[in-house]
Amino acid sequence: MNLLIRLKRLFFVVLVLTCVGLGLPTTVFGGTNVIYSFAGDEDGEYADTDLAIDKAGNLYGTTVLGGDFGGGTVFQLSPSGNGWVHTVLYSFTGGPDGGEPYKGVTLDAQGNLYGTAVTGGSGSCEGGCGVAYKLTNGQQTVIHAFTGGNDGSGPGARLAIDDQGNLYGMAPTGGANGLGTIYQIHPDGNSWTLNVLHTFTGGSDGASGSAGQMLLRGGLLYGAATAGGIYGKGTVFELKPTQSGEWIFRTIYSFRGQPDAGFPYGGLLFDTSGHLFGTTYYDGAYNLGAVYELFPQSTGEWNERVLYSFQGGSDGQNSISNLVFDVAGNLYGTTSEGGLGSGVIFGLTPTANARWRENVPHRFQGPPDAAFAYNGMVADGLGNFYGATVHGGADGEGAIYKFTPNQKSRDDAGISLRTQADN
Repeated sequence: MNLLIRLKRLFFVVLVLTCVGLGLPTTVFGGTNVIYSFAGDEDGEYADTDLAIDKAGNLYGTTVLGGDFGGGTVFQLSPSGNGWVHTVLYSFTGGPDGGEPYKGVTLDAQGNLYGTAVTGGSGSCEGGCGVAYKLTNGQQTVIHAFTGGNDGSGPGARLAIDDQGNLYGMAPTGGANGLGTIYQIHPDGNSWTLNVLHTFTGGSDGASGSAGQMLLRGGLLYGAATAGGIYGKGTVFELKPTQSGEWIFRTIYSFRGQPDAGFPYGGLLFDTSGHLFGTTYYDGAYNLGAVYELFPQSTGEWNERVLYSFQGGSDGQNSISNLVFDVAGNLYGTTSEGGLGSGVIFGLTPTANARWRENVPHRFQGPPDAAFAYNGMVADGLGNFYGATVHGGADGEGAIYKFTPNQKSRDDAGISLRTQADN
């Protein structure tokens, strides 16, 4: 376990004891309620995971730690009456099957789950170079063990899947330049073949792919790199396949840093007009992160604008979140810090003058509420969103929460609405 995780766990032992002593309320917090609290043992802990949802409303995700062997878990949460049933679908050993699975799993049309783990497997990396895996009815198959060579190492990004069953992901390290790779894993009968689509150079293309899931649209692949680019602040890129099977990489935007956004760690979101939306951890007007929009031009170029710069304090700061739309076109996401100290859920509403109005419908309170959202949320189609936090919950070991945007939740937050002009 790395030092950062150890320090965060120690901090939350103190936080849990403090909150218990204060007698904070349980379960319901404004428009948000915790639907599952991890206990930190066989059920898992440190839920640094995006969530996937199936047609029946079941939620799927991963925990980095815990499980039967301490190497993390894949879990399912199923609605049952007024509650939820938690099931561990797989516990990682940290050996050949992998360990420390970050950022969740991806469902295919048959209900199979796919994901990555940053340690375990084989290769020359200390503790293993990580794996990509498939999970079917509780049976796990390693479909690629990363070597730390040209294929990359430490794959921590959620996988994307196309209609042919090809998987796409990013590794933040390894590759020919040691700065990460973009790869495709192709099903070939009963075996799988990994193809490196791009090796990051650290130049105008960027470096170290983000942990966000890449997007497929119109046969093209889109994603973000957390660093590199012309200004060293990260990039958004596009990959286009050719008839020969190669992929052409193109940087469509290089972040400039203050007052522009910088260092995107989360995933991207398309709207119906083909505009891209995302968040960054740093920069913006206050160097506390930002929400941005990219929109294509008729020339094939892309323009960018900052929709909102986080101000810190009650507003929240340092977003690692993907974004999600509600049916009215409002954007929602999370910040990893700020608020009461444990991050917030924020909303952005478009206004008639091309500005976006921000509100904070929920500030995470820490145990027994959720705390520290390192991921965004997923919608269930009924107006509800679900997300995970790495700490908080009844035992401080992480939580899954349900958030329902409504006017009451905004009023409960006690937040004045903020509007910012474009930077």
